[in-house]
Amino acid sequence: MRIDIITVLPELLKSPFEASILKRAIDKGLVEVHTHNLRDFSTNNYNQIDDYQFGGGAGMVMMIEPIDKCISKLKAEREYEEIIYMTPDGETLNQSIANQLSLKENIILLCGHYKGVDQRVRDQFITREISVGDFVLSGGELAAAIVCDTVIRLLPGVLGNETSALTDSFQDNLLAPPIYTRPANYKGWKVPEILTSGNTPKIDEWREDQAYKHTQERRPDLLEE
Repeated sequence: MRIDIITVLPELLKSPFEASILKRAIDKGLVEVHTHNLRDFSTNNYNQIDDYQFGGGAGMVMMIEPIDKCISKLKAEREYEEIIYMTPDGETLNQSIANQLSLKENIILLCGHYKGVDQRVRDQFITREISVGDFVLSGGELAAAIVCDTVIRLLPGVLGNETSALTDSFQDNLLAPPIYTRPANYKGWKVPEILTSGNTPKIDEWREDQAYKHTQERRPDLLEE
């Protein structure tokens, strides 16, 4: 899988890919992540990529020409299944979307800034718009990093245990059940006996029941979907 991130602040995206699971996935050749500084595609000597909006109003707008030049360059090198714009008014990221994106070969993530991008960018280039929540960030970089993390961890070979991602919260619209580790008895706080019984079918049944109860208590909306 290859992920290309178009950004005004590429330095903001260094840290997430220099540690932990994401770095291991890159080092193992399971994914390529490339950042592209939009200012490199500016059309003037000032590296300008934003301008005032037509009709007046507060805030600057990312210009169409630098974005067009960057996307066109990338598309000339390979085909992309998705060109995604990170924006507060996009569809809210969830596990289902992450699962879908993990099956793609090549995707582009465009990080918004200022008041956003010229609408023609969205009309002509963007295939999907994604938000990470009902709030506004100063830029789309952190949102793009979140998308990368939730997608890359699903790729085969990234996690140590191939079944780990399948039991995460939100898979099958359920939150994960309670989990425990040693010691089985700590200060009188005991692990449920079923988990130390060795009876795998009963343990699976208990976990499924607990996941349903946990979801019903905290996110009943998931059970309605």
